[in-house]
Amino acid sequence: MNFANRLRNINGGTMTKIYCYDRCTTCKRALAWCDSNGVKYEKIDIKGDHPDEATLRELYKKSGLSLKKFFNTSGMLYREQNLSQKLPGMSEDEQFKLLASDGMLVKRPLLVTENAVCTGFKEAEWEQILLQ
Repeated sequence: MNFANRLRNINGGTMTKIYCYDRCTTCKRALAWCDSNGVKYEKIDIKGDHPDEATLRELYKKSGLSLKKFFNTSGMLYREQNLSQKLPGMSEDEQFKLLASDGMLVKRPLLVTENAVCTGFKEAEWEQILLQ
């Protein structure tokens, strides 16, 4: 089953998923923006229900972003593991395995629609993806 069909099945027809963390202020701002703009979405706890490796690979391919953009570079876990020094020497496979190991390593909020994937919250970018 392709990614769009899996997303439809997961969402029951709603094509917008937002992986976020309840204690993250950026996630709270993103969800408030969606609510105020009438955007329907499925909220997914990135810590408890983070994307697996296969999903991350599909999201990465679909996003057009560099793999580093999927890492939460300001997170405590990223700093504790000294990933700024380690990532450049890691293979892409190793980076995907690492990202899939803990949702707190994934940049949030992670916006997933049928046509786009976006890491972080930039209002203008979300507006372009969700309101046009």
